[in-house]
Formats: sequence, C-alpha cells, structure tokens
Amino acid sequence: MTEYGVDVSHWNAVGDWGAVHGNGISFASVKVTESNSYVSPDASGQANGARAAGIAAGGYHFAQNDTSPEVQAQFFASECNARALLLPGSFVPMLDLEAAGLRATADDFTARFIAAFRVYSGQSKIAVYSNGDWYRNVLHPDQWADTNVFLWIAVWNGDPGNPGWSHPRLALHQHTDAGTVPGINGNVDRDCTVTPFTVTDLTLGTGSTPTPPVTPPIAPSTYTVQPGDTLSAIAAMWGTTVSAVAVANGISDPNLIRVGQVLRKPGVNPAPIPPAGTYTVQAGDTVSSLAAAWGTTVAAIVATNHLADPNRIYVGQVLIKPSGGAPAQRTYTVHSGDTLSGIGVAVGADWHVIASANGLGSPFTIYPGQVLVIP
Repeated sequence: MTEYGVDVSHWNAVGDWGAVHGNGISFASVKVTESNSYVSPDASGQANGARAAGIAAGGYHFAQNDTSPEVQAQFFASECNARALLLPGSFVPMLDLEAAGLRATADDFTARFIAAFRVYSGQSKIAVYSNGDWYRNVLHPDQWADTNVFLWIAVWNGDPGNPGWSHPRLALHQHTDAGTVPGINGNVDRDCTVTPFTVTDLTLGTGSTPTPPVTPPIAPSTYTVQPGDTLSAIAAMWGTTVSAVAVANGISDPNLIRVGQVLRKPGVNPAPIPPAGTYTVQAGDTVSSLAAAWGTTVAAIVATNHLADPNRIYVGQVLIKPSGGAPAQRTYTVHSGDTLSGIGVAVGADWHVIASANGLGSPFTIYPGQVLVIP
C-alpha cells in the first residue's frame, strides 16, 4: 500500500499539523542542518508539531562541498539528537544530495557520510535523496547502498510511486514540488513510499533490520584537510583538543591549515620514520634553508620533488633529498622594489621564463624575501 508524506523546511509555513495528518500524511522529513553550521530555525517546531499530530517525523541534512562528509555527519547527528529525531519511532534520517559542487565526488562523499553518521548517531538506517538526473548519471548506489540504506528520488511526474527509475533499494518518491496539503500554507513537496517498502520499514527502531550498538566516534589515524575544515572541527571529530592536534602536527598557527594537508591524530599511529634520503618538513622550514643545510640548490630540490612553487611547502610534507649529481641552478632573493622585468635584466633572463619556472601567473606578484629559481 502506498503511504504518503511531505518534506518541509523553513520555506514551509505549517499552521495545523493535525490537518496535515488528516489529509493522509503519515510521515514528514524536516530540514535540520546544512553544511557544518546552519540549523533550520523551524526544525524544532516542525518536528514537535508533526510528532504531536501522530506523524512520524525525521530530519534531513542538505549536503554541501565546503567541508568534509565526516564533519557534516557529526553535525547532523548532533542536531537530530537534540530534537529527539533519532529515537525509536522517528522517520528515517535523510541525506539530501543536490549541490552542484558535489557531483564530481558524490559517491565517495555519500559512502563516507553514511559511515560517519552511523557511528555518531548509533543508527543504521539512512535515506539518500536526490533527483532523477543524479540517480541516472551521477550516483552509483551499488557502491554504498546496503540493506539499511533507502533511496529517495525526486521525479515530479505526478504519478506517486512510479518515478520511471528503479533500484532494489528505492523506497521513496518525491512526486511533486507543488503539492497542496491542508494545514500547510502554499505549495509543499509531497512524497510517497515505493512498493514494497512501507513507513514501518522506514521508521527507526522498527522493521527487520536491527540498529547497531553505538560505537566510539570515527578516529582515523590521519585526516586530509578538506575545503572549509577548521582545526577545531577536526579536533572535535577525533574527540581531542585543538592544541593536541597542533602539537602532534607541528602547527604553529592553529588558524592556518591548508586543503590537502595530511594531519595525524594525536597519540595514534605515530608517523613512520621516512626512508633514508627523505626529509619531513618542519615548522619554519623553507626550500632555500633546506638547500643550504643539504649542500644543494633550490632548483635541485624543486626538480627532484616536482614542486610547482619553491616558496610553498607545508609542515608534514616529505621531500626527497637531491642526489649529488643534481644540476646546479641559480636563484635570486627578491628585494623591496624589485620587479620581474627588472630581475630579468639583472640576471640576463627573460622575465616571462622566470615567471613560468616559478609558477607565477598574472598579476605576477612577488614579495621581498621570495626565492626565485633562475632558469
């Protein structure tokens, strides 16, 4: 039997949840969070109102690509828990995937979000919502949809339960974004179950699949910094302090971490000793200081390690020491008032070639103390 529901956010003004329930609505998915900091101002009121009217209420998270899936999953689980949306009888929590920036990494993001959410929430059931284009051309559910994952597709064809796309885990169909329901002002997204799934299957603490016990928070020994990450968020994920993470990774400024930087969890799996002939960059190191210490040239280090910019190395980066036969090459340290064209004249080289060799593009900014490789 097809069962009906709605999904709502702060854009939907719900004046009478009793009237909503009276229209045959048995479940409601309420927007709770977005990214790693936004909480819908109406989440608590909508969840409480739906529950009071006898509607199974669940929460959903609108994913963004501005921070890691682990951080977002922890944030969502915490805010759902604060609104009693992870208790038995709640509707299945949902991950909303439609932000364009996630298309290229959608499957990886989804798999990691699901794994992290299960740990932080203590719940195994989760739904993944997206539209027909994403399910046909972007997402590959067989990579991450186990028997506790329920697919939720948006195809606004007005034919409830028949989206024109199928998968063994397809459980929900958003069949219109312009539905009308008594008790809700204006249009609202309307949803329904897809046979053979029922609301009971999609309710926490019920159905045939048991909820796993709560396990300790995910604590990988290393973490690669993602766009939007902060040291405090990463420390929270690991259940430690900012200062501990900073000390373990030789970070002098806890407000300065870079995308792609690999951080090591304090006290877990100490970094292996680098092989002979390599060096792990420490705070304060520069390519020029390492070249002096190793008795080689900046150019040799740049060539051996394929560095795009000799002025950009980071703490924890492993560099290969050039062999004794590395070709010598000139460098120039920029002084106040220098320009690329002036340096080119001084060293007898085309400034365009100097710019290219040092990874400089328009507007070709240089600064005092910068070390330039002279090809």
